[in-house]
Amino acid sequence: MQAKPYLVIKPKKGWQLIDFKELIEYRDLFYFLVTRDIKVRYKQTVLGGLWAIIQPFFMMVVFSLFFGTLAKVPSDGVPYPIFNYSAMIAWTYFAGAVTGSSNSLLQEASLISKVYFPRLIAPLAPLLAGLLDFAIAFIVLIVMMLFYRVYPTIMILFLPLLVLLMMLAASGVGMFLAALNANYRDIRYTISFLVQFWMFASPVVYPVSIIPEKYRLIYAINPMVGVIEGFRSALLGTVAFPIQMLLISTLVSVILFIIGALYFKQTERSFADVI
Repeated sequence: MQAKPYLVIKPKKGWQLIDFKELIEYRDLFYFLVTRDIKVRYKQTVLGGLWAIIQPFFMMVVFSLFFGTLAKVPSDGVPYPIFNYSAMIAWTYFAGAVTGSSNSLLQEASLISKVYFPRLIAPLAPLLAGLLDFAIAFIVLIVMMLFYRVYPTIMILFLPLLVLLMMLAASGVGMFLAALNANYRDIRYTISFLVQFWMFASPVVYPVSIIPEKYRLIYAINPMVGVIEGFRSALLGTVAFPIQMLLISTLVSVILFIIGALYFKQTERSFADVI
């Protein structure tokens, strides 16, 4: 009896870190995963999309009490609540995107083991899904700016680039941790500690001005330093636009993205076997 022909579908070889053409071919699946992440997040919740506001707002209240009122942490000449919240919306997006991307391959295990699709879709979907929460939280920031009579500077024109930089850093870290988490399940238990530590290593509850000037460019190796300071400069006018910090943060973000994409591409062939 003549054997029936069969088709083997596997990841494409090549030098490209990301095959954008293939991602476009699977855009319907990409769209499905993004919209599903959004729907699942608020399914059977009473407050729905308000949770996008509650988390950063609640954290802002807590930090304002302890760091603003009790510890008297400086806030670069603006009220501490808006100083902190302007950083919290960026940080909440980054933390959520990294956490979601890190766990994405395990969450899509049943799909990965059955059919082929560009595995990169899994960790990238949370990045886009999180933009809705970011947009909702940003509306609250606008209301706070009006309440405190704090007005943006001309540098607000760079805000879309700051958002892209934030997404670039999150995608690099997310891809790396997603691949690592697929092979070493212990990683999932360390991610929350990593994110929490990273927050306090970023200027979320304190200004960069408390860091000695000679160490600030080294401090900017943390990619979220440039993003957060850029947000505050553009939206609140607290400091001059941190060009040097942003250049360093951009370089580090690009490096993180390349490392994350390389490691993900190197290990993706075994995902169906190890998940």
